[in-house]
Amino acid sequence: QVKLVESGGGLVQPGGSLRLSCTASGSIFAIYRWNWYRQVAGKQREEVAAVTSGDDTQYADFVKGRFTISRDAARNMVFLQMNNVKPEDTAVYYCNALCAISSDSPVYDYWGQGTQVTVPS
Repeated sequence: QVKLVESGGGLVQPGGSLRLSCTASGSIFAIYRWNWYRQVAGKQREEVAAVTSGDDTQYADFVKGRFTISRDAARNMVFLQMNNVKPEDTAVYYCNALCAISSDSPVYDYWGQGTQVTVPS
């Protein structure tokens, strides 16, 4: 019922910038935590960044100082601003949200379909 859709991926040169977006739709009472993950084919998914409903943020060491996560609660959106990208940032990036669909429902993780980011070497 809850759907997440990412956008903004593409090809970007090393040192360049890219902004990813994710929009949540459906019956949503609250989004408690947003996450961005990324995955290279054949490797395990890794967390990139997270932001809570209280706007606390967390970043993986490999993106600190380069990427910024932010949210727009009114629009049920989250963003990942990617600056000074490197070839090793090449991956499929996935949006994830920890949501409740009503005030008395449990919380579940929901996932987007992913968007490809390619940084050539």
